[in-house]
Amino acid sequence: MESEKSTLPMDGCREGEASDGLDCRWRDLEYLLRRGGPFAHEAFTEDREGETMRFLREDCRVLVIGAGALGCELLKDLAYSGFGKIDVIDMDVIDLSNLNRQFLFGEADVGKPKAGVAAQTVQARISGVHVVPHVGNIMDFDEAFYRQFHLIVAGLDSIDARRWLNAMIVGMVAYDDDGEVDSASVIPLIDGGTEGFLGQARVIVPKHTACFECTLDLFPPAQSYPLCTIANTPRLPEHCIEYAQVILWPRERPFGVEEAIDADNPSHLQWIFNAASKRADEFGITGVTYRLTKGVTKNIIPAVASTNAIIAAACANEALKMVTYIAPPMQTYMMYNGQQGIYTYTYENERATDCPVCGVPQPRRIHHLGKDKLSDLILSLEELADIRSKKPCLRNSQTKEPLYFSTPPQLEEATRANLDRTLADLMQSGTQLVLTDPMLPFTRILEICLSPDP
Repeated sequence: MESEKSTLPMDGCREGEASDGLDCRWRDLEYLLRRGGPFAHEAFTEDREGETMRFLREDCRVLVIGAGALGCELLKDLAYSGFGKIDVIDMDVIDLSNLNRQFLFGEADVGKPKAGVAAQTVQARISGVHVVPHVGNIMDFDEAFYRQFHLIVAGLDSIDARRWLNAMIVGMVAYDDDGEVDSASVIPLIDGGTEGFLGQARVIVPKHTACFECTLDLFPPAQSYPLCTIANTPRLPEHCIEYAQVILWPRERPFGVEEAIDADNPSHLQWIFNAASKRADEFGITGVTYRLTKGVTKNIIPAVASTNAIIAAACANEALKMVTYIAPPMQTYMMYNGQQGIYTYTYENERATDCPVCGVPQPRRIHHLGKDKLSDLILSLEELADIRSKKPCLRNSQTKEPLYFSTPPQLEEATRANLDRTLADLMQSGTQLVLTDPMLPFTRILEICLSPDP
Protein backbone atom coordinates (compact mmCIF):
# COMPACT_ATOMS: atom_id res chain seq x y z
CA MET A 1 0.00 0.00 0.00
CA GLU A 2 2.83 2.39 0.83
CA SER A 3 4.53 1.80 -2.53
CA GLU A 4 1.27 2.48 -4.37
CA LYS A 5 0.77 5.77 -2.49
CA SER A 6 4.25 6.93 -3.37
CA THR A 7 3.51 6.61 -7.09
CA LEU A 8 0.54 8.98 -6.96
CA PRO A 9 1.39 12.65 -7.58
CA MET A 10 -0.78 15.45 -6.27
CA ASP A 11 -2.97 15.50 -9.39
CA GLY A 12 -4.02 11.86 -8.95
CA CYS A 13 -2.12 10.46 -11.95
CA ARG A 14 -0.20 7.21 -11.65
CA GLU A 15 3.28 6.55 -13.01
CA GLY A 16 3.24 6.31 -16.76
CA GLU A 17 0.23 8.58 -17.13
CA ALA A 18 0.47 12.19 -18.32
CA SER A 19 0.33 14.35 -15.21
CA ASP A 20 -1.18 17.20 -17.19
CA GLY A 21 -3.78 15.08 -18.96
CA LEU A 22 -7.46 15.72 -18.53
CA ASP A 23 -8.34 12.05 -17.95
CA CYS A 24 -6.26 11.53 -14.81
CA ARG A 25 -6.69 14.96 -13.23
CA TRP A 26 -10.47 14.82 -13.48
CA ARG A 27 -10.93 11.05 -13.21
CA ASP A 28 -13.18 11.20 -10.14
CA LEU A 29 -15.34 13.87 -11.73
CA GLU A 30 -15.68 11.74 -14.86
CA TYR A 31 -16.94 8.85 -12.73
CA LEU A 32 -19.74 11.12 -11.45
CA LEU A 33 -20.64 12.34 -14.93
CA ARG A 34 -20.62 8.97 -16.71
CA ARG A 35 -22.76 7.03 -14.26
CA GLY A 36 -26.29 7.69 -13.09
CA GLY A 37 -27.46 7.02 -9.57
CA PRO A 38 -30.38 7.34 -7.16
CA PHE A 39 -29.45 10.93 -6.28
CA ALA A 40 -29.08 12.22 -9.84
CA HIS A 41 -31.35 14.98 -11.15
CA GLU A 42 -34.13 13.83 -13.49
CA ALA A 43 -32.46 15.81 -16.30
CA PHE A 44 -29.13 14.01 -15.83
CA THR A 45 -27.76 12.07 -18.80
CA GLU A 46 -24.75 9.78 -18.61
CA ASP A 47 -21.78 11.55 -20.15
CA ARG A 48 -20.46 8.64 -22.24
CA GLU A 49 -19.11 10.91 -24.99
CA GLY A 50 -17.58 13.47 -22.64
CA GLU A 51 -19.81 16.35 -23.79
CA THR A 52 -20.67 17.49 -20.27
CA MET A 53 -17.01 17.42 -19.26
CA ARG A 54 -16.03 19.45 -22.33
CA PHE A 55 -18.73 22.01 -21.56
CA LEU A 56 -17.56 22.26 -17.95
CA ARG A 57 -13.90 22.62 -18.90
CA GLU A 58 -14.10 24.65 -22.10
CA ASP A 59 -17.42 26.46 -22.54
CA CYS A 60 -19.12 27.14 -19.21
CA ARG A 61 -18.30 30.63 -17.91
CA VAL A 62 -18.64 31.31 -14.20
CA LEU A 63 -18.43 34.74 -12.60
CA VAL A 64 -17.14 34.92 -9.03
CA ILE A 65 -17.93 38.21 -7.29
CA GLY A 66 -15.55 39.01 -4.49
CA ALA A 67 -11.95 37.88 -3.94
CA GLY A 68 -11.85 38.26 -0.18
CA ALA A 69 -11.87 35.56 2.47
CA LEU A 70 -14.89 33.77 1.01
CA GLY A 71 -13.94 34.58 -2.58
CA CYS A 72 -10.50 32.94 -2.26
CA GLU A 73 -12.16 29.73 -1.11
CA LEU A 74 -14.72 29.95 -3.92
CA LEU A 75 -12.08 30.37 -6.62
CA LYS A 76 -10.09 27.41 -5.32
CA ASP A 77 -13.13 25.14 -4.95
CA LEU A 78 -14.61 26.00 -8.35
CA ALA A 79 -11.27 25.47 -10.10
CA TYR A 80 -10.78 22.09 -8.42
CA SER A 81 -14.39 21.15 -9.25
CA GLY A 82 -13.60 21.25 -12.97
CA PHE A 83 -14.71 24.72 -14.04
CA GLY A 84 -12.20 25.84 -16.65
CA LYS A 85 -13.28 29.42 -17.38
CA ILE A 86 -13.74 31.70 -14.39
CA ASP A 87 -13.98 35.49 -14.14
CA VAL A 88 -13.58 37.34 -10.85
CA ILE A 89 -14.57 40.87 -9.82
CA ASP A 90 -13.19 42.75 -6.82
CA MET A 91 -12.52 46.42 -6.22
CA ASP A 92 -10.21 46.11 -3.19
CA VAL A 93 -6.45 45.97 -2.84
CA ILE A 94 -4.65 43.51 -0.57
CA ASP A 95 -4.03 44.65 3.00
CA LEU A 96 -1.59 43.06 5.42
CA SER A 97 -4.49 42.08 7.70
CA ASN A 98 -5.95 39.93 4.88
CA LEU A 99 -3.10 37.44 4.85
CA ASN A 100 -4.20 35.35 7.85
CA ARG A 101 -7.24 34.00 5.97
CA GLN A 102 -7.02 35.01 2.28
CA PHE A 103 -4.58 32.30 1.28
CA LEU A 104 -4.21 33.24 -2.38
CA PHE A 105 -2.16 36.28 -1.35
CA GLY A 106 1.34 36.68 0.11
CA GLU A 107 3.20 39.48 1.82
CA ALA A 108 4.70 40.59 -1.50
CA ASP A 109 1.18 41.17 -2.83
CA VAL A 110 0.19 43.84 -0.29
CA GLY A 111 -1.13 46.89 -2.11
CA LYS A 112 -1.99 44.99 -5.31
CA PRO A 113 -5.56 44.42 -6.60
CA LYS A 114 -7.12 41.30 -5.11
CA ALA A 115 -8.76 40.20 -8.35
CA GLY A 116 -5.52 40.23 -10.34
CA VAL A 117 -3.41 38.41 -7.75
CA ALA A 118 -6.14 35.84 -7.07
CA ALA A 119 -6.43 35.06 -10.78
CA GLN A 120 -2.67 34.65 -11.18
CA THR A 121 -2.37 32.41 -8.12
CA VAL A 122 -5.19 30.06 -9.14
CA GLN A 123 -3.84 29.72 -12.69
CA ALA A 124 -0.34 29.05 -11.39
CA ARG A 125 -1.48 26.31 -9.01
CA ILE A 126 -4.17 24.60 -11.11
CA SER A 127 -3.22 23.92 -14.72
CA GLY A 128 -5.90 24.17 -17.39
CA VAL A 129 -7.90 26.85 -15.56
CA HIS A 130 -8.26 30.30 -17.11
CA VAL A 131 -9.20 33.08 -14.66
CA VAL A 132 -9.93 36.60 -15.93
CA PRO A 133 -9.72 39.39 -13.31
CA HIS A 134 -11.86 42.54 -13.29
CA VAL A 135 -10.89 45.34 -10.91
CA GLY A 136 -13.86 47.53 -10.07
CA ASN A 137 -17.25 47.87 -8.47
CA ILE A 138 -19.95 45.44 -9.62
CA MET A 139 -22.15 48.46 -10.40
CA ASP A 140 -19.59 49.64 -12.96
CA PHE A 141 -20.48 46.71 -15.24
CA ASP A 142 -23.54 46.74 -17.45
CA GLU A 143 -26.12 44.12 -18.38
CA ALA A 144 -24.16 43.02 -21.45
CA PHE A 145 -21.25 42.07 -19.21
CA TYR A 146 -23.33 39.87 -16.91
CA ARG A 147 -25.07 38.18 -19.83
CA GLN A 148 -21.78 36.52 -20.82
CA PHE A 149 -21.97 34.05 -17.95
CA HIS A 150 -23.83 30.81 -17.39
CA LEU A 151 -23.62 31.08 -13.61
CA ILE A 152 -22.79 33.72 -10.99
CA VAL A 153 -21.34 32.83 -7.58
CA ALA A 154 -21.19 35.71 -5.09
CA GLY A 155 -19.10 36.06 -1.96
CA LEU A 156 -20.11 39.61 -1.07
CA ASP A 157 -19.93 41.25 2.37
CA SER A 158 -22.54 43.93 1.69
CA ILE A 159 -26.34 43.74 1.76
CA ASP A 160 -26.55 46.70 -0.63
CA ALA A 161 -24.31 44.98 -3.18
CA ARG A 162 -26.35 41.79 -2.94
CA ARG A 163 -29.58 43.71 -3.51
CA TRP A 164 -28.13 45.43 -6.56
CA LEU A 165 -26.81 42.18 -8.07
CA ASN A 166 -30.07 40.37 -7.38
CA ALA A 167 -32.10 43.10 -9.09
CA MET A 168 -29.72 43.08 -12.05
CA ILE A 169 -29.99 39.35 -12.80
CA VAL A 170 -33.76 39.27 -12.25
CA GLY A 171 -34.14 42.28 -14.53
CA MET A 172 -32.29 40.44 -17.31
CA VAL A 173 -34.97 37.73 -17.56
CA ALA A 174 -36.77 37.84 -20.92
CA TYR A 175 -40.14 36.45 -21.96
CA ASP A 176 -41.27 34.71 -25.13
CA ASP A 177 -44.30 35.61 -27.25
CA ASP A 178 -46.56 33.56 -24.96
CA GLY A 179 -45.46 35.47 -21.89
CA GLU A 180 -43.42 32.55 -20.54
CA VAL A 181 -39.93 32.94 -19.10
CA ASP A 182 -37.21 32.44 -21.71
CA SER A 183 -34.97 29.90 -19.97
CA ALA A 184 -31.96 31.02 -22.04
CA SER A 185 -32.10 34.43 -20.32
CA VAL A 186 -32.07 32.99 -16.79
CA ILE A 187 -28.69 33.17 -15.06
CA PRO A 188 -28.69 31.39 -11.67
CA LEU A 189 -27.10 33.13 -8.72
CA ILE A 190 -25.46 31.20 -5.89
CA ASP A 191 -24.99 33.52 -2.93
CA GLY A 192 -22.74 32.80 0.02
CA GLY A 193 -22.17 34.87 3.11
CA THR A 194 -20.38 34.53 6.44
CA GLU A 195 -20.43 36.41 9.71
CA GLY A 196 -18.00 35.05 12.26
CA PHE A 197 -19.10 31.49 13.01
CA LEU A 198 -22.39 31.94 11.11
CA GLY A 199 -22.87 31.35 7.41
CA GLN A 200 -25.45 30.90 4.70
CA ALA A 201 -25.63 29.63 1.13
CA ARG A 202 -28.60 30.06 -1.15
CA VAL A 203 -29.62 29.26 -4.71
CA ILE A 204 -31.53 31.92 -6.62
CA VAL A 205 -33.03 31.03 -10.00
CA PRO A 206 -34.62 34.27 -11.24
CA LYS A 207 -38.41 34.12 -11.62
CA HIS A 208 -38.44 30.52 -10.36
CA THR A 209 -37.26 30.71 -6.74
CA ALA A 210 -37.32 33.40 -4.07
CA CYS A 211 -34.91 36.19 -4.89
CA PHE A 212 -32.75 38.04 -2.37
CA GLU A 213 -35.25 40.88 -2.02
CA CYS A 214 -38.05 38.43 -1.12
CA THR A 215 -36.36 37.69 2.21
CA LEU A 216 -34.57 40.97 2.86
CA ASP A 217 -36.27 41.39 6.24
CA LEU A 218 -34.49 38.24 7.50
CA PHE A 219 -31.20 40.16 7.61
CA PRO A 220 -30.76 42.36 10.69
CA PRO A 221 -29.89 46.01 10.00
CA ALA A 222 -26.31 47.08 10.55
CA GLN A 223 -25.44 48.03 14.11
CA SER A 224 -25.87 51.72 14.85
CA TYR A 225 -25.34 53.93 17.89
CA PRO A 226 -27.69 56.65 19.27
CA LEU A 227 -26.67 60.04 17.93
CA CYS A 228 -27.06 61.66 21.36
CA THR A 229 -24.55 59.21 22.84
CA ILE A 230 -22.09 59.74 20.00
CA ALA A 231 -22.32 63.52 20.29
CA ASN A 232 -22.45 63.99 24.07
CA THR A 233 -21.44 60.98 26.14
CA PRO A 234 -19.16 58.62 24.20
CA ARG A 235 -18.08 55.56 26.17
CA LEU A 236 -16.65 53.21 23.56
CA PRO A 237 -13.98 53.56 20.89
CA GLU A 238 -16.72 52.83 18.34
CA HIS A 239 -18.58 55.94 19.53
CA CYS A 240 -15.51 58.07 18.72
CA ILE A 241 -15.19 56.57 15.25
CA GLU A 242 -18.87 57.11 14.53
CA TYR A 243 -18.54 60.71 15.76
CA ALA A 244 -15.74 61.30 13.27
CA GLN A 245 -17.65 59.96 10.26
CA VAL A 246 -21.23 60.97 11.14
CA ILE A 247 -20.71 64.40 12.71
CA LEU A 248 -17.23 65.72 11.94
CA TRP A 249 -17.02 64.65 8.29
CA PRO A 250 -20.18 66.54 7.14
CA ARG A 251 -19.13 69.53 9.23
CA GLU A 252 -15.51 69.83 8.10
CA ARG A 253 -15.68 68.29 4.59
CA PRO A 254 -11.95 67.46 4.66
CA PHE A 255 -11.79 66.37 1.01
CA GLY A 256 -14.22 68.83 -0.53
CA VAL A 257 -17.92 69.65 -0.28
CA GLU A 258 -19.10 66.86 -2.59
CA GLU A 259 -16.69 64.16 -1.35
CA ALA A 260 -18.54 61.39 0.50
CA ILE A 261 -16.77 58.90 2.74
CA ASP A 262 -15.20 56.08 0.76
CA ALA A 263 -14.42 53.24 3.16
CA ASP A 264 -11.96 51.81 0.61
CA ASN A 265 -9.95 55.06 0.39
CA PRO A 266 -6.90 54.92 2.71
CA SER A 267 -6.78 58.74 2.95
CA HIS A 268 -10.38 58.86 4.15
CA LEU A 269 -9.79 56.09 6.67
CA GLN A 270 -6.66 57.82 7.98
CA TRP A 271 -8.57 61.08 8.48
CA ILE A 272 -11.37 59.30 10.39
CA PHE A 273 -8.80 57.44 12.50
CA ASN A 274 -6.98 60.68 13.41
CA ALA A 275 -10.22 62.48 14.26
CA ALA A 276 -11.51 59.52 16.30
CA SER A 277 -8.21 59.27 18.20
CA LYS A 278 -8.40 62.96 19.13
CA ARG A 279 -11.99 62.51 20.30
CA ALA A 280 -11.01 59.47 22.37
CA ASP A 281 -8.20 61.38 24.06
CA GLU A 282 -10.61 64.13 25.08
CA PHE A 283 -12.86 61.63 26.90
CA GLY A 284 -10.15 59.28 28.17
CA ILE A 285 -11.26 56.39 25.96
CA THR A 286 -8.73 53.79 24.83
CA GLY A 287 -8.87 51.24 22.03
CA VAL A 288 -9.18 53.37 18.89
CA THR A 289 -6.98 51.65 16.30
CA TYR A 290 -6.71 51.91 12.54
CA ARG A 291 -7.98 48.35 12.19
CA LEU A 292 -11.03 49.06 14.36
CA THR A 293 -11.65 52.27 12.42
CA LYS A 294 -11.70 50.31 9.18
CA GLY A 295 -13.98 47.69 10.72
CA VAL A 296 -16.52 50.22 12.02
CA THR A 297 -16.47 52.32 8.85
CA LYS A 298 -16.98 49.27 6.60
CA ASN A 299 -19.11 47.43 9.18
CA ILE A 300 -16.64 44.54 9.10
CA ILE A 301 -17.20 41.44 11.22
CA PRO A 302 -14.04 39.31 11.65
CA ALA A 303 -13.92 36.36 9.26
CA VAL A 304 -13.41 32.81 10.47
CA ALA A 305 -11.48 30.58 8.06
CA SER A 306 -13.44 27.41 8.83
CA THR A 307 -16.78 29.13 8.19
CA ASN A 308 -15.55 30.46 4.85
CA ALA A 309 -14.34 27.00 3.85
CA ILE A 310 -17.68 25.36 4.68
CA ILE A 311 -19.82 27.96 2.90
CA ALA A 312 -17.57 28.10 -0.16
CA ALA A 313 -17.68 24.31 -0.44
CA ALA A 314 -21.48 24.39 -0.29
CA CYS A 315 -21.61 27.07 -3.02
CA ALA A 316 -19.16 25.23 -5.29
CA ASN A 317 -21.11 22.02 -4.80
CA GLU A 318 -24.31 23.76 -5.88
CA ALA A 319 -22.56 25.25 -8.90
CA LEU A 320 -21.40 21.81 -10.04
CA LYS A 321 -24.87 20.32 -9.51
CA MET A 322 -26.57 23.07 -11.50
CA VAL A 323 -24.25 22.70 -14.48
CA THR A 324 -24.02 18.89 -14.64
CA TYR A 325 -27.30 17.70 -13.03
CA ILE A 326 -25.41 15.08 -11.01
CA ALA A 327 -27.87 15.90 -8.18
CA PRO A 328 -30.85 18.23 -7.70
CA PRO A 329 -29.99 21.77 -6.56
CA MET A 330 -30.51 22.84 -2.98
CA GLN A 331 -34.02 24.01 -2.10
CA THR A 332 -33.08 26.84 -1.59
CA TYR A 333 -31.39 28.17 1.56
CA MET A 334 -28.86 26.60 3.92
CA MET A 335 -27.82 28.16 7.20
CA TYR A 336 -24.74 27.16 9.16
CA ASN A 337 -24.02 27.82 12.84
CA GLY A 338 -20.63 26.92 14.24
CA GLN A 339 -20.81 28.92 17.46
CA GLN A 340 -21.65 25.89 19.60
CA GLY A 341 -20.79 22.69 17.79
CA ILE A 342 -21.80 22.38 14.12
CA TYR A 343 -25.39 22.88 13.04
CA THR A 344 -26.91 23.24 9.57
CA TYR A 345 -30.48 23.54 8.42
CA THR A 346 -31.85 23.72 4.88
CA TYR A 347 -35.27 24.96 3.87
CA GLU A 348 -37.02 26.52 0.89
CA ASN A 349 -37.62 30.25 0.89
CA GLU A 350 -40.98 31.20 -0.57
CA ARG A 351 -41.32 33.86 -3.22
CA ALA A 352 -43.02 37.06 -2.09
CA THR A 353 -45.84 37.80 -4.50
CA ASP A 354 -45.44 41.54 -3.89
CA CYS A 355 -41.65 41.53 -4.14
CA PRO A 356 -40.52 44.78 -5.82
CA VAL A 357 -37.92 42.85 -7.83
CA CYS A 358 -39.37 39.48 -8.89
CA GLY A 359 -43.08 39.86 -8.07
CA VAL A 360 -45.90 42.33 -8.62
CA PRO A 361 -45.06 45.19 -6.25
CA GLN A 362 -47.79 46.85 -4.23
CA PRO A 363 -47.62 50.28 -2.57
CA ARG A 364 -45.80 50.03 0.75
CA ARG A 365 -47.86 51.62 3.51
CA ILE A 366 -45.91 53.68 6.00
CA HIS A 367 -47.59 55.17 9.08
CA HIS A 368 -46.54 58.49 10.60
CA LEU A 369 -48.01 61.27 12.67
CA GLY A 370 -49.00 64.39 10.80
CA LYS A 371 -46.65 66.43 12.98
CA ASP A 372 -43.67 64.26 12.07
CA LYS A 373 -41.16 65.96 9.81
CA LEU A 374 -40.01 64.80 6.43
CA SER A 375 -36.64 64.06 8.03
CA ASP A 376 -38.41 61.52 10.28
CA LEU A 377 -39.79 59.77 7.21
CA ILE A 378 -36.34 59.75 5.62
CA LEU A 379 -34.91 58.15 8.76
CA SER A 380 -37.62 55.47 8.82
CA LEU A 381 -36.85 54.56 5.19
CA GLU A 382 -33.32 53.65 6.25
CA GLU A 383 -34.46 51.69 9.31
CA LEU A 384 -37.33 49.68 7.79
CA ALA A 385 -36.03 46.15 7.23
CA ASP A 386 -37.70 45.73 3.83
CA ILE A 387 -36.60 49.11 2.42
CA ARG A 388 -33.22 50.21 3.88
CA SER A 389 -32.81 53.21 1.59
CA LYS A 390 -29.63 55.10 2.44
CA LYS A 391 -29.80 57.72 -0.32
CA PRO A 392 -33.54 58.22 -0.88
CA CYS A 393 -35.04 60.42 -3.56
CA LEU A 394 -38.75 61.15 -3.01
CA ARG A 395 -41.31 62.77 -5.27
CA ASN A 396 -45.10 62.97 -5.33
CA SER A 397 -46.39 60.31 -7.73
CA GLN A 398 -49.26 62.54 -8.93
CA THR A 399 -47.79 66.02 -9.06
CA LYS A 400 -44.23 64.78 -9.81
CA GLU A 401 -43.07 67.42 -7.32
CA PRO A 402 -39.73 66.51 -5.71
CA LEU A 403 -39.92 66.40 -1.91
CA TYR A 404 -36.33 65.47 -1.19
CA PHE A 405 -33.41 64.25 -3.31
CA SER A 406 -30.30 63.08 -1.48
CA THR A 407 -28.35 63.22 -4.75
CA PRO A 408 -27.07 65.00 -6.84
CA PRO A 409 -25.80 67.83 -4.58
CA GLN A 410 -27.68 70.52 -6.51
CA LEU A 411 -31.05 68.83 -5.99
CA GLU A 412 -30.20 68.00 -2.39
CA GLU A 413 -29.56 71.67 -1.70
CA ALA A 414 -32.75 72.71 -3.51
CA THR A 415 -34.96 70.29 -1.53
CA ARG A 416 -33.15 70.40 1.83
CA ALA A 417 -35.58 72.91 3.33
CA ASN A 418 -38.39 70.36 3.13
CA LEU A 419 -36.68 68.17 5.72
CA ASP A 420 -37.88 70.48 8.53
CA ARG A 421 -41.47 70.69 7.25
CA THR A 422 -44.19 68.48 8.71
CA LEU A 423 -45.68 65.68 6.67
CA ALA A 424 -49.15 67.20 7.11
CA ASP A 425 -47.86 70.37 5.51
CA LEU A 426 -46.38 68.51 2.54
CA MET A 427 -49.08 65.93 1.77
CA GLN A 428 -52.44 64.44 2.66
CA SER A 429 -52.94 61.03 4.21
CA GLY A 430 -52.91 58.40 1.48
CA THR A 431 -50.53 60.33 -0.76
CA GLN A 432 -48.31 58.05 -2.80
CA LEU A 433 -44.64 58.85 -3.16
CA VAL A 434 -42.11 57.45 -5.62
CA LEU A 435 -38.92 56.27 -3.93
CA THR A 436 -35.72 55.82 -5.90
CA ASP A 437 -32.21 55.24 -4.65
CA PRO A 438 -28.98 55.18 -6.70
CA MET A 439 -27.94 52.08 -4.74
CA LEU A 440 -31.10 50.18 -5.76
CA PRO A 441 -31.94 49.55 -9.44
CA PHE A 442 -35.69 49.54 -8.87
CA THR A 443 -38.49 51.88 -7.75
CA ARG A 444 -40.82 51.63 -4.75
CA ILE A 445 -44.22 53.23 -4.35
CA LEU A 446 -44.90 54.41 -0.79
CA GLU A 447 -48.35 55.18 0.55
CA ILE A 448 -48.03 57.61 3.47
CA CYS A 449 -50.77 57.15 6.06
CA LEU A 450 -50.94 60.09 8.46
CA SER A 451 -52.47 59.71 11.91
CA PRO A 452 -53.93 62.68 13.85
CA ASP A 453 -51.60 64.24 16.38
CA PRO A 454 -52.21 62.75 19.88
